[in-house]
Amino acid sequence: MKQLNKYADLLFEVAFLKRIERTGYPYLGTGKENIASHSFGVAFCAWILAELSGEKVNKEKLLKMALIHDLHETRTGDFNAVNKLYNKADEKRAFEDAFEGIHLKEEVLTLWKEYRDMETLEAKLVHDADVIDLIIQLKEQKDLNNPYAEKWIEYAKPRLVTPIAKKLLEAILNTEWCAWWYNFLIKKNANKNYKRIS
Repeated sequence: MKQLNKYADLLFEVAFLKRIERTGYPYLGTGKENIASHSFGVAFCAWILAELSGEKVNKEKLLKMALIHDLHETRTGDFNAVNKLYNKADEKRAFEDAFEGIHLKEEVLTLWKEYRDMETLEAKLVHDADVIDLIIQLKEQKDLNNPYAEKWIEYAKPRLVTPIAKKLLEAILNTEWCAWWYNFLIKKNANKNYKRIS
């Protein structure tokens, strides 16, 4: 039963990611997002990249890696690009402490190290999913007329490393953020006077 209490603690810690806001958005001037939402976006995007890559990908490892890639931020906080000039988080220690006494500890530390080393295909896809999830948010802000979002997108684009992520990025940049629902309505209401968007 004591072991289950450790898992209960861990689940409360993971849920805490819903309360921690990503700290870059004040610098952008618009938008906001919590770390749990970002982690969901990264996991889903990593899955899509794995499917599109046409390569043999260990999807279980990929999804676990995506889920934990920012989990340390429950303890370290989220350092944006400016914060990182002055601060360094001890991510390994945060993971060690969070998973102390839990048999997942070694697997999580191995996944975290693999992600940071960025030598495997899975790590590269998760890295690119992390960048693309940010760009998705930036594209939305650009389409909503934030003049700085385009600069941030240009800053983020060179960080992509896989060919498939670069191809997906072009599609993202050529798609209006609201096209998925707006164009759906046009199709459903074909006899009404709507104009399709890109």
